[in-house]
Amino acid sequence: MQPRNTAAYSLPRATAVVEKLKKLTSSEGFNRFILALIILSGILVGISTYPEFSEATPIGRVIDLVQDVILFIFVGEIVLKIAACGSRPWEYFQRGWNLFDFAIVVICFLPLGGKYVTVFRLARLLRTLRMVTILPRLQVLVGALLKSIPSLGYIGILLGLHFYVYACAGTFLFGKNDPVRFGNLHTTTQTLFQVLTLEGWNDILYTQSNGSDLEYSDGWKAKADAEFPGVRKSEMQPVKAAIYFTTFILLGTMIMLNLFTGVIIGSMEEAQEERAEEVREEHLKKKGFLTLHDELNLLGQQLQDLSSRLKGIELKEERREEREAQTADV
Repeated sequence: MQPRNTAAYSLPRATAVVEKLKKLTSSEGFNRFILALIILSGILVGISTYPEFSEATPIGRVIDLVQDVILFIFVGEIVLKIAACGSRPWEYFQRGWNLFDFAIVVICFLPLGGKYVTVFRLARLLRTLRMVTILPRLQVLVGALLKSIPSLGYIGILLGLHFYVYACAGTFLFGKNDPVRFGNLHTTTQTLFQVLTLEGWNDILYTQSNGSDLEYSDGWKAKADAEFPGVRKSEMQPVKAAIYFTTFILLGTMIMLNLFTGVIIGSMEEAQEERAEEVREEHLKKKGFLTLHDELNLLGQQLQDLSSRLKGIELKEERREEREAQTADV
């Protein structure tokens, strides 16, 4: 009788266990269970902010116990996902969302107590952010926001220039009439930020239109005389005020908002395309072929790219024809 090859026998068995763990950790029921725990943890954090449910009360101690149980379940989830990677556990840490989950769980185990108890509570609150890692749609949204940061930076520079130009102009135009709001550059910038939020901006407009003597209260007059002695001189500037505030609000809220929206929408489309590519790769690894839905999505993306290229070629042809026509006229 030949001896059984233990290594050859254990290898398929280990592979079968890994496959079962992969199915378990990627199953819809498992993800829903983790999502329910995340929601429960967030609700318990909110409840614990009331004095009736503080740690000193019996109910508060029960809430802490439940939170600890949830934390250890999260640890078990991470262990299962690492085990599902089989002989390559480092693959778990190659995905950004897994690193995010791991960091949140590790923070909750830090020895924070005494004066750092607030930090510990905030770490518990961070566990609610794990909802992003469970819901793919939220992952696409967060990914789109992160992708839009470089472009948003340039829009932020443009918005800063917008504020700076109008802050300097506002100080020159309304500094004497309304020194409390437009006395110097930084107070004018703060006032413009309030105007951009559309909170009480009409009072600011009326002060510049009707003059500070009419619109200032006694308290404001005393404040202006104390902070800017001898500066305040009431002036009625209805036309300048109307043009100034109307153009500032239109440029600041309408155009800038549209720019931000356009950048985020563009980043959203890129993030969705990347997510679709990841799904196709997962299906290809698991099944060895693409599903009909994946092939249709890929075909639609290719048609969209082809349409964009054709539009670019048409624009180039139109510009070339215009240049040729202008050359012929000369």
